[in-house]
Amino acid sequence: MNSKLAIHQLNALKKLVDKHEEKPRLAAEGWKKDWQTLIAIMLSAQTRDTKTIEVCNNLFKKYKSPKKLGKEKLSQIENQIRSINYYKTKAKHIKETATILSKIKMSSNIEELIKLPGVGRKTANVFLAETQCAPAIGIDTHLSFVSQYLKWSKNKNPYKIELDLQKIFPKNYWNKINYIVVSFGQLYSRKKQKEILDKIK
Repeated sequence: MNSKLAIHQLNALKKLVDKHEEKPRLAAEGWKKDWQTLIAIMLSAQTRDTKTIEVCNNLFKKYKSPKKLGKEKLSQIENQIRSINYYKTKAKHIKETATILSKIKMSSNIEELIKLPGVGRKTANVFLAETQCAPAIGIDTHLSFVSQYLKWSKNKNPYKIELDLQKIFPKNYWNKINYIVVSFGQLYSRKKQKEILDKIK
């Protein structure tokens, strides 16, 4: 894949996103504390951002600190996030992660972050890009689809897609890619996405 073409395509998607007066709020955005951002990203996997934000607003009103969340009964956390996909597994992970974060300082190192229960590379990368503007690319379903459709990557494995995008895009683009593509995915139906992507191929 030609780097100049990929940058042109990404910028075209950014222009489409920027045209919308009311841009969708993504699950990673708008939280006051880093631990809240991390939990929100964890809960957003396979769940619409609007639903994730709704659930997290209620969750963080009830639990003001990772210590309080970590000490809560698992069944109570499950009830709080029941409308999230895979809520039982996620409840277990956010309880365990909250317990750890109540005892240690939040790391800014991806290798340390992915040691936390339920935190994979995508979650860690989106967290670092959002909270620290770090050069990181979080590969979710939206970015995976667009990367393959535009031939930015031939791979389906998220880590391999991440490596491919790192080769194509200059480092100063890395922390923008997920936001642009996920916003694009939130604003347009899959059918409309394909029509747009076909035009900028």
